[in-house]
Amino acid sequence: MATQRVQDPIAWDRRVAAGPAGHVLQSWAWGELKEQFGWRVDRLAGATALAQVLFRPLPAGLGSIAYVPKGPLANWADAAALRELLAAIRPLARRQRAICLTVEPNMEDDVTLAARLVALGFRPGAQSIQPRRTILVDLDGIPGDVLARMKQKTRYNVRLAARKGVIVRPGSDADLPAFYHLMSVTARRDGFAIHSQDYYAAAHRLFVPSGQSPADAPAQGRLLLAEHEGRLLAGLMLLAVGQTACYMYGASADESRELMPSYLLQWEAMLWAREQGCREYDLWGVPDEDEATLEAQFQDRHDGLWGVYRFKRGFGGRLVRSIGAWDLVYARLPYRLYGLAMRLRMRSQAEGEPGRSTVVHPIDPLTSPAPGLIRP
Repeated sequence: MATQRVQDPIAWDRRVAAGPAGHVLQSWAWGELKEQFGWRVDRLAGATALAQVLFRPLPAGLGSIAYVPKGPLANWADAAALRELLAAIRPLARRQRAICLTVEPNMEDDVTLAARLVALGFRPGAQSIQPRRTILVDLDGIPGDVLARMKQKTRYNVRLAARKGVIVRPGSDADLPAFYHLMSVTARRDGFAIHSQDYYAAAHRLFVPSGQSPADAPAQGRLLLAEHEGRLLAGLMLLAVGQTACYMYGASADESRELMPSYLLQWEAMLWAREQGCREYDLWGVPDEDEATLEAQFQDRHDGLWGVYRFKRGFGGRLVRSIGAWDLVYARLPYRLYGLAMRLRMRSQAEGEPGRSTVVHPIDPLTSPAPGLIRP
């Protein structure tokens, strides 16, 4: 099978979901979402390798960036198939005046994989776009097994929220304004950037079933809301493809935090993910430090991603570090200028207000994190 463009959404998503490294950022709906907000999308597939490629213009007329989030999806030992895929991407990139192709494979950090990327012509990226480290919660077993793997205090908080009368329900289109208000409150409190309300509405429309999806198309998303006596206290949107569900967007109110609504909300999200056949739940980002450092410092640090590590560690997941971003350079001078702009931006952010976590990548100026997290 020669590498070619794919036009069938269901066929594409089946292939993405079939592999162990399949990820929601390679799903058809994710490409549609980004296309509605300033990106151009191409999807290419060969016999054993496929990639959803996003193109976005750079400022100052530097050209554009070609970006494959959490991909390509491939057998990384099959160099021939990967070279064929890269060769098919190159003319598309040329038409978009791309200065480089940035890939972030959904693979764990590994010296063998790094060597294969170098052999294909890649170099380590100037900056990872998605967080390098995350926590993956194992969903295998009965629900009691999942709870048993959590830390005792987290289990207690999950049960406390239920005892105190917190309820979690699915959200609908009608709940999106309230959810967005909650996102705005959390963004002001914790210092992170968010998308427009239209962006979250589009994500909900594309990922959450409306009852009109094809019967063989599995649910890919859910909006969940935690309430107490009719008051909205917390909400999240999770997205799922294949074996993994991802905690993508989340927010909580300033009041009634003692009711622990966010703990019950995450638990209900995990239960929903299990119902969809997912085997793991991605909590999506912690500081890029080894476990010993994280455990030694999490109680004292609150900057950047540290503010959420204490919460996430309690769910009993496995700390994972990805291979990160790698760049295949097409135009050397513009790429060097791009790298310089990245370094200046990072320095400016580092010298900004202490403790704030609003980090914006130049190829994706609209970020949308759960508290403290960078989102594509």
